[in-house]
Amino acid sequence: MNEEFDAVVVGGGPCGSFSAFTMAKQGMNVIVCEEHKEIGVPTHCAGHLSLSGLKRLGLHLPSNVVENEFKGAVLHSPHGKEFSVRFNSPVTCVVNRELFDKYLSNLAVKAGVQYLFGSRVESLVVDSDFVRGVTTKRERTKKTLASSLVIDAEGCSSILLKKAGLQTLDRSMIVNAAQAEVDRVDDINMNAVEVYLGRKYASGFFAWIIPRRDTSAKVGLATNMGNPQEHLHRFMQKHPVASKKLRKSKITHLFLHPISLGGAIPKTYSNGLLIVGDAASQVKPTTGGGVIFGLLCSGIAGKVAYEALQNHDFSEAFLSHYQLRWKQRIGFDLAAMGQIRNLLNRLSDDKIDKIVDLCERLGMDAVLEEVGDLDFQGASLIRMIRRPSTVVITLYSIFSALTSSIWE
Repeated sequence: MNEEFDAVVVGGGPCGSFSAFTMAKQGMNVIVCEEHKEIGVPTHCAGHLSLSGLKRLGLHLPSNVVENEFKGAVLHSPHGKEFSVRFNSPVTCVVNRELFDKYLSNLAVKAGVQYLFGSRVESLVVDSDFVRGVTTKRERTKKTLASSLVIDAEGCSSILLKKAGLQTLDRSMIVNAAQAEVDRVDDINMNAVEVYLGRKYASGFFAWIIPRRDTSAKVGLATNMGNPQEHLHRFMQKHPVASKKLRKSKITHLFLHPISLGGAIPKTYSNGLLIVGDAASQVKPTTGGGVIFGLLCSGIAGKVAYEALQNHDFSEAFLSHYQLRWKQRIGFDLAAMGQIRNLLNRLSDDKIDKIVDLCERLGMDAVLEEVGDLDFQGASLIRMIRRPSTVVITLYSIFSALTSSIWE
């Protein structure tokens, strides 16, 4: 038996739920297809979010969702140099990803969204070059869900993108992450996140320790080489700084997931179809953070979907307004962060050490405290570039990257 909706959302992660919530609160009839039997399981990322980003989205998280808040970060260079940034008040938080995802899905349900659990979307229903719904499989039962619009929030798998004939993620820019939840961490500032750079432990990205209030922590890394789980064990056991903080730690949970650092896909819309979040690679190339940007874009998608319904126009010409709007919102910052990522990937560990040391000596912590925005890093860079110290570091970094590519 076929069912008909205004919109079908594929994927019940944060972006899927938020786009569904945005549509439903405007009166649309929406269903979310989630392949797993429960929201938030398995966990896909650390859940380290900016407080300003949550505020922009109008999200006020319950206290049980937030595991800790941070006033800064400590950056560890490949050869042991440190650079710290401290703020007067908290700027980021770490959330329980399962509870965070459930919080967003509950908002959607209260707005009238239906969820279909344990249902894998196998294909798009296409008629006259328009996406008209999806076919799902639940255990051995197949079902067709007809709709005026489909929103693809399936994540990095890109299954539906391929079937829609759209360009998928840049696979050369995907890193594989491994994250462990550990029962304790020692000798760490509970008000700061720790970041560890270096090709030896996390080639192509970095490692992290995110402490929780109860002295447990999230420890992870991503890499473009080898098995991330093996890299993580080596980081926890062998890193000269991190291993001391984790010497008494026991892993309670371990998660693996890909992170796309290549910037957004070229086209995030088609006739009757919009793509949001990780599926669209709306992810910060510098930090791999995709929740805030993904939710911003998902909210835009939900508003454009409602406008399409009001105008009875689900053509790609009309739905292209979605891409125009999200690019106006985050396009410049994604492009700037992409250039920073390319630069970082070309720097040797020795050059990174020198840059970290230069940041410390030139007092870059004070500059970051004044003008830094953890989400909109491109705009922050423009404000920072007015400072002589920033110009020196930027020029040195560019020169170092160029010489690295020539000589190393």
